[in-house]
Amino acid sequence: MTDAATTGPGSGEAIRFEHRPETDQSFENALAKARDGERLTVADGVELMTTGTDADGIDHERKERVLELADRRRAEEVGDEVTFVANLNNNVTTACNTGCLFCNFKNTAENFEADSDEAHAGFTKTPAESREIVRDAVEMGIYEVTSVSGLHPGFALDDEHLEILEASDRGDLNYKPPERYETDPGTYCEQMDAMSVDGVHLHSMTPEEAYHARRGTDWSYEEVYGRLKDAGLDSVPGTAAEILVDEVRDVICPGKIGTDEWLEAMEAAADVGLDTTSTIMYGHVENEMHRVRHLDRIRDLQDRTDAITEFVPLSFVHENTPLYEYGMVDSGASDAEDELMVAVSRLFLDNVDHVQSSWVKHGDAQGLKLLNCGADDFMGTILSEEITKRAGGDYGEYRSFDEYVDMITAIGRTPVERSTDYRQRRVLNVDDRPHGPELGPKADGTPMLRRETRVADD
Repeated sequence: MTDAATTGPGSGEAIRFEHRPETDQSFENALAKARDGERLTVADGVELMTTGTDADGIDHERKERVLELADRRRAEEVGDEVTFVANLNNNVTTACNTGCLFCNFKNTAENFEADSDEAHAGFTKTPAESREIVRDAVEMGIYEVTSVSGLHPGFALDDEHLEILEASDRGDLNYKPPERYETDPGTYCEQMDAMSVDGVHLHSMTPEEAYHARRGTDWSYEEVYGRLKDAGLDSVPGTAAEILVDEVRDVICPGKIGTDEWLEAMEAAADVGLDTTSTIMYGHVENEMHRVRHLDRIRDLQDRTDAITEFVPLSFVHENTPLYEYGMVDSGASDAEDELMVAVSRLFLDNVDHVQSSWVKHGDAQGLKLLNCGADDFMGTILSEEITKRAGGDYGEYRSFDEYVDMITAIGRTPVERSTDYRQRRVLNVDDRPHGPELGPKADGTPMLRRETRVADD
């Protein structure tokens, strides 16, 4: 169990949090409630996450009981299918001034200005470049493009928003004219339109990006997401959530929106008819009480919206991040913590059908183990994944359909190709090789190859 008075797994300089993993519940009572299918309280969740607050550390025998129960719940609710999607990550820019301490994806935005002499490894893509990347991937068979970007100061929602920002005399809007930069990212709506090609499903615009897309205006989040939807947006990633407890956000991402505004934006996206996902980024300075309070907020949000298609636990990759460099953490979550995070998510989130295991974060072996801890989704092909890689992640950027079939069948489960919203599903037969996507607008079952492989073969 994490010491409530420290930063968490890293145990760096002490941080005194108000919320600590202490309850008046017992582990056995919490486990019994979960076994009986009762809705769990925060105290119940903390008991399961810690394997009992009556002792320090994770109790192995108790942990296995939680994992077994979560796996049984998964089988009852969604069966033995393991789903995955044919997708592409197209992040538009790494330019960002937010300064989150858990992130090594961004680059200081000033370095992107045309008159800057600072060298950097970042990038900004024009709408035309984004369209070319997505169109090429659609030809390969993908049908989902995920796009999450830094908060580039030149990014605005649309031309009307640009005019408002240009006319403003406020100095707190994180805005500079796009022409000051080496590459103009266009507007958010232009990028949405560019990436929404050939029937592909566009999954983009986190609550943090939506906040950036309304700065300096009195527009509601409904207005912002409505315009983005009209431009081609299909669903919203519930990232930028990190931990939905403000005392943790004040430490790891003080420049980001608070918990209440994140929830407001997600509810607005649902109100205009957009599906959403949900996430947690854990294993840094937070403790188990924070993790379960986060789950409680996600469950409440789903009670109100019924728009969340999946929950994605994201284990913190620490190596190249400021939190690690500043000595605030010296590791991420342990394997046991990862397993309990997935298991308790399955048991606590009784209104979210799907829980994801991330092979990008955990690798193949542990990713497959998590599919026996309550998870039922195994991400997607991901033709590019810059965020985890830049933070120090060791695992790959691409997964073929044949690899998916082999791994999923090896653990006795059924591989299923799915659409982003889970409404389309196709069971894959292990003997029908080679495997490729069929659900996409230009997918015909041909195995997917990375662009460089295709060029080399031409």
